[in-house]
Amino acid sequence: MADTHLILTAIGDDRPGLVEALATAISSHGGNWLESSMAQLSGKFAGIVNVAVPAAEVASLKTALGAVSGLKVTAEVAGNAPAQLPRRRLALDLVGHDRVGIVKEVAQILARHAVNVESLETRSASAPMSAELMFHCKAELTAAQSFNARALKADFEKLSEELMADITLGETL
Repeated sequence: MADTHLILTAIGDDRPGLVEALATAISSHGGNWLESSMAQLSGKFAGIVNVAVPAAEVASLKTALGAVSGLKVTAEVAGNAPAQLPRRRLALDLVGHDRVGIVKEVAQILARHAVNVESLETRSASAPMSAELMFHCKAELTAAQSFNARALKADFEKLSEELMADITLGETL
């Protein structure tokens, strides 16, 4: 019988041993941990994990995950990813004065150009000399081969002027 791919989301109060408890539950049901993204934010642990598990073990794994102390885990059967045409890979770095709506403005530009967000990391931190709150964003993006890179860069240059931000956008391999 074929494996079932599950996407697990987990959240709970951060403490040592959460990843171990999650990994133990998965492996004890014959599951293979394929990929993940995890972070600690404001005292909370949050993670997304892609696992392959024997179809006969799915129900018992879900039960075991529900019993992991201090962690709320949901499991969804992974969908079949549509066939992907070759895509251009982009990297975005942005540093500017923090303000309400900055993520919305960046997201609107990306959506307008049909650019997909593969990963996004943001944080706010005090500037070293002035102690002003600065917004930092790093994103990995993909776009169709035919997308207009000049138009995207022009939109980000306009935003950079409005925000007084440093924005770097480039293609990666």
